[in-house]
Amino acid sequence: MPQLFPTNPSELMVIRNVTPNVITMSLPFARFGIMRFGGRGTLVKLATGSLAVFSPVNLTPEVRAKVDSLGGNVRYIAAPDLQHHLHITAWKKAFPSAQILAPEGLWEKRQSNADFRDTQFEHVWKKDAEPPMISAEWDAEFETEYVHGHGSRELVFLHKPSRTVIEADMLFNLPATEQYSKTEDREPLNLATKMVLPLLSTKAHPATGQRRFAWYVLSPHDRDAFATSVRRIMRWDFDRMIPCHGDVIETDARSVFQNVMAWFLEEDQKHV
Repeated sequence: MPQLFPTNPSELMVIRNVTPNVITMSLPFARFGIMRFGGRGTLVKLATGSLAVFSPVNLTPEVRAKVDSLGGNVRYIAAPDLQHHLHITAWKKAFPSAQILAPEGLWEKRQSNADFRDTQFEHVWKKDAEPPMISAEWDAEFETEYVHGHGSRELVFLHKPSRTVIEADMLFNLPATEQYSKTEDREPLNLATKMVLPLLSTKAHPATGQRRFAWYVLSPHDRDAFATSVRRIMRWDFDRMIPCHGDVIETDARSVFQNVMAWFLEEDQKHV
């Protein structure tokens, strides 16, 4: 299996307070071992003092120290899709009272690996069922959209107090500058990444490459459902977006999302 994460995450991870209560943990991650997408987990401290971690990364001593500095009460571990789940077992073992949130199919996928079989999921989003009831403190601060039309069954989260969307593979914002900022070459763009960059960048206006990627790669499983989810997300009040892959969109994220997802917002969708 290709090396996805670095073997020395403590040395390469960037832990940053985006706001006093929203913290990112960014580090190198190479898809297929060669494409420098970058990886990122996000910690959120709720008003009650509880902590939620999204797409958890390596639980390094530095990450543990950050968690402890925030009170240490990790109550929610969110695996936002079928791909971003590799570290949830380590977090669950460290914080056994935490509840795991995930889309349908992930628990079943993980049963093929003996290291994952002991991890149960408390809250699962399903296509043909009502969203799970999490808790009063969760509902006070988060909205969740289950994008079951996404090939990886994406969960997209809105942290309402900070107007921040937290997502995994719904939108990419390469290059992964912050995520590769502590590597020896500090270079997020190798040859393989440069080749796919037009498909995974938000910089162009219009972002035709990523529009095509979302249309032809992410959504053909159920494009109508994907479009419905995009429209729901567009009704949210947000200004910041934290993707797993690429740099944080610090402001005007709603306009960026609208630009990338423009084809799904059109009444007459005929991009064939």
